[in-house]
Amino acid sequence: MGPRLADIARHAGVSEATVSRVLNDKPGVGSDTRKAVLTALDVLGYERPARLRQRSAGLVGMVIPELENPVFPMFAQAAEGALAQRGYTPVLCTQTPGGITEDEYVELLLERNVSGILFVSGRHADTSASYDRYNTLVSRRLPIVLVNGFTEAIPAAFISCDDREAGRLAVNHLIALGHTRIGFTSGPDRYVPVRRKLEGYHAALAAHGLSGRDLVELSLFGVEGGHAAATRLIERGVTAMVCGSDMMALGAIRAARQRGLRVPEDFSVVGYDDSQLIAFTDPPLTTVRQPVNAMALAAVRALCDEIAGHAVSHTEYVFDPELVVRASTAAAPTGYTVPASLPGSRHAAQEASTPSAAVQDGSAHPGADPVAGQRV
Repeated sequence: MGPRLADIARHAGVSEATVSRVLNDKPGVGSDTRKAVLTALDVLGYERPARLRQRSAGLVGMVIPELENPVFPMFAQAAEGALAQRGYTPVLCTQTPGGITEDEYVELLLERNVSGILFVSGRHADTSASYDRYNTLVSRRLPIVLVNGFTEAIPAAFISCDDREAGRLAVNHLIALGHTRIGFTSGPDRYVPVRRKLEGYHAALAAHGLSGRDLVELSLFGVEGGHAAATRLIERGVTAMVCGSDMMALGAIRAARQRGLRVPEDFSVVGYDDSQLIAFTDPPLTTVRQPVNAMALAAVRALCDEIAGHAVSHTEYVFDPELVVRASTAAAPTGYTVPASLPGSRHAAQEASTPSAAVQDGSAHPGADPVAGQRV
């Protein structure tokens, strides 16, 4: 089925006549308008006419870890749109356990003569991995940009969220709610973002005269890792947790409920990422938001500038995170006793005298029965 001019025109914000001129490669259309029409064509899933495909500026590889964590599809979607607007065709490479490795994907991309590669949370973020693979690409003058996981060992542009600030934001929020036993979980400590979040966590606690030395449980990324870490931390009497991802936070909530704890009345949880459906979980998750769209756009700009031969600073561009307060955090419970551990069973928690409101950007919101989707 051929493209419908009306749909493309509506999406691009132009007339059908303009769409027709672009699709037929006629003159008289500005470059920005032409890009808008071609982007609309790509977004709506229509194949570009052959005459227009020949104008492609080239292929760009995009290597991401996996698609189970919703934040990575968000990065991919934002970067794909930005690349398409600049005339590049993105080639998405997704890793899966036991599947094609990052190095194998790079070889495949090189065989296709890609103009550059964008790495999101790749092996560069792993301090135990060799950086030779990236330095080899640099020596071949292939433009690369790396997202999350800075190292001075690779002379390339890096785009990062301020993970230290993310840890501080989460801890300060929970301390403001009266929590003093605040646990932390994330992935293995060999990853740069994990180390930075942990530094922010410890710094924020120390600034308030608190310690989290025995309240850190590093686990596997994902729901199961968060569940396992939360189970151990709850046994140590924490009333709140800072998690390295939203998926781990969901696992922590599940673990708390299996112990008979109410979230947030008995146990508060803060996630990280703010992927698209997190506002609609039960309860809606308080989290620290990565500015995914801004980071993806900056990564694409840096990569395209380098492809075009412009000088790009080989440094780290750091983006500020944002605390998004929803309904998985509330004032610390008083008079609460952690229930005994009985695997696989639910227990009635001892009734706690819990204030009914929590601070949210200077205003109060209900601590129970929240409205899903509430956003700060």
